[in-house]
Amino acid sequence: MAGRLLKVSSLATAVFASSGFYLYNRQLDLNDLSVIRFGRAAFTTALISYDYLTAFKHVEYGTEEYWALKSKVHRRSAERLRDLCCANRGTFIKVGQHLGALDYLLPEEYTSTLKVLHSRAPQSSMEEIKQVIREDLGKELSELFVSFEEKPRGAASLAQVHKAVLHDGRTVAVKVQHPKVQRQSSKDIVVMEVLLKTVHLLFPDFAFMWLVEEAKKNMPLELDFINEGHNAERVAKMLAHFPFLKVPIIHWNLCTKRILTMEFAEGGQVNDRDYMKKHGINVNEISENLGKMYSEMIFVHGFVHCDPHPGNVLVAKCPQSKKTEIVLLDHGLYQVLQPDFRLDYCRLWQALIKGDMPGMERYSRRLGAGDLYPLFACVLTARSWTAVNAGISSVPVTHAEDVEIRTNASLYLPQISELLNRVPRQMLLLLKTNDLLRGIETTLQTRASSSSFINMSRCCIRAMARHKRSKTQSKRRRLQITLSEHLNLWKLTMYELFLWVKGSTAARWLIALLSVL
Repeated sequence: MAGRLLKVSSLATAVFASSGFYLYNRQLDLNDLSVIRFGRAAFTTALISYDYLTAFKHVEYGTEEYWALKSKVHRRSAERLRDLCCANRGTFIKVGQHLGALDYLLPEEYTSTLKVLHSRAPQSSMEEIKQVIREDLGKELSELFVSFEEKPRGAASLAQVHKAVLHDGRTVAVKVQHPKVQRQSSKDIVVMEVLLKTVHLLFPDFAFMWLVEEAKKNMPLELDFINEGHNAERVAKMLAHFPFLKVPIIHWNLCTKRILTMEFAEGGQVNDRDYMKKHGINVNEISENLGKMYSEMIFVHGFVHCDPHPGNVLVAKCPQSKKTEIVLLDHGLYQVLQPDFRLDYCRLWQALIKGDMPGMERYSRRLGAGDLYPLFACVLTARSWTAVNAGISSVPVTHAEDVEIRTNASLYLPQISELLNRVPRQMLLLLKTNDLLRGIETTLQTRASSSSFINMSRCCIRAMARHKRSKTQSKRRRLQITLSEHLNLWKLTMYELFLWVKGSTAARWLIALLSVL
């Protein structure tokens, strides 16, 4: 018996030692092991769940003490979630960034804490970058580039970007995928799915499975850089009539699924007011042009860039023309809107702008909101129900209203979760896009501007006219539709002119003079 035990223990020691020697030789990062990643995620989920289950036992619901404690629990949980994303990296950071962008959908404690993940993305070593280039392009760096900056210009959850110079002298940006992301992403999504289902069993009101469903669908697209290159070329062609928009040119001979080489573009982030002031860039012009771009994408074409966080939208002065440019980067995630969905969404926004309550209810229901249509209108516009009733274009945004909406987001989280599980999947990315754009407008202090609603109305008019023309064979009817379209656009232009005159210095002087007289 003792002999057998000695043999078993010797064998176990040999296996353990050889395993350790193997892992040491391969310099394996423990963070790459699925069991470690799952264990870390499970432990964090259990800790957060336990906190929510036990924290409020001795506190009366609705009291001041209750709300103060709830805010602390939200903050603690958000910090634990942020630390988990930073530790597991890759897909976890991507999903965390998504959550951080859901202003007005999640409590402020979560969004403000998770927003830092945009600057906490991991970096791959230079050796790992060389290995990816060697495997995918079959050549060494020196054969492909005259120079290649080792320090990345930007690092994101899935990839990092290096500045390089080609042998013909052109400067390029080389986006290289983190080598482990492809292998880990599908496993990470399964982990998230299992844990979210567990949390839903403990907290039936917590219904965030839509987040995993979106990650399942979108992650393979974002990890395919060939797809990203095609998206970039498509949107550049689609919006070529906007002289202020710049989309970097793709160098296809140096592209693979994990490597994207494009024209190098410089500029400041779209929310950097100091950069704009230093370079003489008009903040209102940038905000208005950004609104024009996205209104055109959403309402007219139904092909929408869905990741406009500040790191992906740069502003710069063109060295040749001295005109302001918006540089649009990271084209991995686009939403293609179905025609019926796009037209209903278009009609809904027209109703919201005008304060047409029957229309707002009708099209909200058609988009899947059901009886939650008032909440849907508030979530979509980030406005109070009072402002929605009056017509969002006629009621200015106030700080008090923003505070009210953030408070309601916390109070109505179960209903918001139910709403997000009801609406079509393509609506989820639009909501994320809306929140990112609103965040930029808030930073630029241009949210109260009426120009965004005018641009949206203009695009809605064009989209509806195009749809009506496609449905008729009558030349006379087509002419009527076109004339009506031009008349409505002209009315909008006159209204815009009226607002400009009303807000001008000369008009203020004239009003002051008349009041004195």
